[in-house]
Amino acid sequence: MTSRADRPFCSDVTAVLANEHAYALNDKYPLSPGHLLLITRRHMASFFDTSSAERCALLALLVQAKTLLDEKFAPRGYNIGVNVGETAGQTIMHVHVHLMPRYAGDTPDPRGGVSKRSSPT
Repeated sequence: MTSRADRPFCSDVTAVLANEHAYALNDKYPLSPGHLLLITRRHMASFFDTSSAERCALLALLVQAKTLLDEKFAPRGYNIGVNVGETAGQTIMHVHVHLMPRYAGDTPDPRGGVSKRSSPT
């Protein structure tokens, strides 16, 4: 059985935004100013195990979060990411979507986004 310490999204947290099925938190280790995590209220590891209602809630929260970040930080773009499984880089086994604001010059070559792969030349 896992403890609350093993489930950091299930501990007492202060949500930035929330709805019936999901909530948004500031990332503890942000890749850029404003980096948010959108997290399902129901505990499960895989995005593919979410219900239709949970996916809709995550997408609605994503739009709300983008509006909030536009007003607060005025980024020039966004990366949206979901890691599913350890092989894909998932370290916390609770569904979460990364919303990462991007700023002009924050990386020398943004091609390929967060996957760090460049387009073929």
